[in-house]
Amino acid sequence: MTKANAEFSGLVIARHNYRESDMLVKLLTDRFGKKMFLLRRARKPGFRLTAGILPFTEATYVGSVSDDGLSFLTALKEAHQYRTISGDITLNAYATYILSLIDQAYPDGEPILRWYQEAKQALELIDDGFDPAVITNIIEVQLLAAFGVQPQWAGCVIDGRSDLPLDFSERYGGVLCQAHWHLDNYRFRIQPKAMYLLRRFSVLDLAQLHSINVSAATKAELRRVLDRIYRDMVGVLPKAKRFLDQMAQWAPDEQPPKA
Repeated sequence: MTKANAEFSGLVIARHNYRESDMLVKLLTDRFGKKMFLLRRARKPGFRLTAGILPFTEATYVGSVSDDGLSFLTALKEAHQYRTISGDITLNAYATYILSLIDQAYPDGEPILRWYQEAKQALELIDDGFDPAVITNIIEVQLLAAFGVQPQWAGCVIDGRSDLPLDFSERYGGVLCQAHWHLDNYRFRIQPKAMYLLRRFSVLDLAQLHSINVSAATKAELRRVLDRIYRDMVGVLPKAKRFLDQMAQWAPDEQPPKA
């Protein structure tokens, strides 16, 4: 079934050259989930929808959206490009990683309005100067459920306590308080500040975020823990994440901006 002349909002996830002058553009939409659109002659000078298919662009489109196969764009009503992200290779990599994770977490065509809104909010915050590493960590924590991994962060998985030191147990699928550490000798030992933030991130509304101030040491610990969770429990490593890891090796002392 094809929905003709459908109006929807979308975020550009990826673009690929196709044939001699065409382009395939993948959008995360507010109504139809992720969809692949074929744009004929998109690589020719003067293409009228160019502003709506640039990387890191959010726009309102009109098009024919197919349940199966390729869809088509016919008009562009308005477009906004996240220019700060587009002009900075590091911010570019973080934004690409966030969009790639959402892309891998859900099948094409599944409506995911929440994640369209979350992705848009995350890119807006990064574009406005918020720490991209921390914004990315928040998205990573909240996306775990979509990958079939839904850790219990609120309190100890055994007795619900949160007033004792906590570590993370892959075996038990959540945090273990100190009274039950003996149950899992292979638990993730996590520094208290990072554990506090991970628990906060699991329920944080990005729209309510007004400032970020996380030390370099705590950010490194968050990265260590989330890398292990994604490696051992999720098994997903987008290309953009490998690029971020490479950049961290090139400039280990360079810190992203704080808001």
